[in-house]
Amino acid sequence: MTGLAAAGAAASASQPFEARAADTKPFRIDVHHHLTPPLYAAELVRRKIGGQEPTLDWTPTKSIDDMDKGGTATAVTSITTPGVWFGNAQEARDMARICNDYAAKLRSDYPGRFGIFASIPLPDVDGALREIEYALDTLKADGIGVLTSFGDKWLGHPSFEPVWAELNRRKAVVYTHPTTANCCRNLLPEVNVAIIEFATDTSRAIADLVFSGTVAKFPDIRFIFSHAGGTMPFIVERFTRLPLLSPELNKHLPHGVLYELQKFHYDVAQAAHPGALASLTKLVRVSQILFGTDFPYRTTLDHVKGLAAFGFSQDDLQAIGRDNAVKLMPELKAA
Repeated sequence: MTGLAAAGAAASASQPFEARAADTKPFRIDVHHHLTPPLYAAELVRRKIGGQEPTLDWTPTKSIDDMDKGGTATAVTSITTPGVWFGNAQEARDMARICNDYAAKLRSDYPGRFGIFASIPLPDVDGALREIEYALDTLKADGIGVLTSFGDKWLGHPSFEPVWAELNRRKAVVYTHPTTANCCRNLLPEVNVAIIEFATDTSRAIADLVFSGTVAKFPDIRFIFSHAGGTMPFIVERFTRLPLLSPELNKHLPHGVLYELQKFHYDVAQAAHPGALASLTKLVRVSQILFGTDFPYRTTLDHVKGLAAFGFSQDDLQAIGRDNAVKLMPELKAA
């Protein structure tokens, strides 16, 4: 019996990682997975917005194939950067509705495989409030998706307060995705903005929400930050020291900086590697970490491999891969 077990283990170990992942019943929940409605793709082409080839090439079949290869049961979909705002409020409202209706149809067409982080047309606050009502009440979306900034306004800007008040009332999940702020485009023409600016803008958004007092004022919103929180976990000491240097900020932080940072959830999309995971796991408990892939820009298997190589226990991998997302969004349990 011992010899047979050893032989079986050796055979399993000799299998390619991809084959072993495919043999596992899909169970993961991917909270950072992008879709591209055809009319949204057409709008990107019409506006000549470059660097969107993976977005433009997306299809539902490609998503499902990648999910199946990596053992993902359900992907909660969202629109990626540049989002639905191109400067006109009505156009943004129309595009948000198009994208959300498409996501709802995708969920219906493939039962159990897709969830929805609905788009809203910020910085148009009135339009955003209407779309929140439609998305959560009619479409039964799993949460709301927002970018980290809109032009020269980050998420703690006072003009967005009615949106946060409504989402707090609903105890909603809010998924955030980075973008490039107006201040920082084309700083290094030879370096794609996603390489540096996306992580940096996530950190700016977190700082703005925390130090403006927004998260303390609206404590029932469940935030998810992409890419392991950007650069924030690595520079967290600067966050915690800021109120020492600027004591007036303490009025916005009744529980302190770390209390707010450790309440947030963070996905591992494009961050399933030792540098990011080492910083993140020193900051938050495993219960706050969610599985994400950034598909179609990266694959599920990239992230399954990265998490396994980091040395998480099987219990931790189960929590990150599925259980933490189910606790956050119980409606996904049936997937």
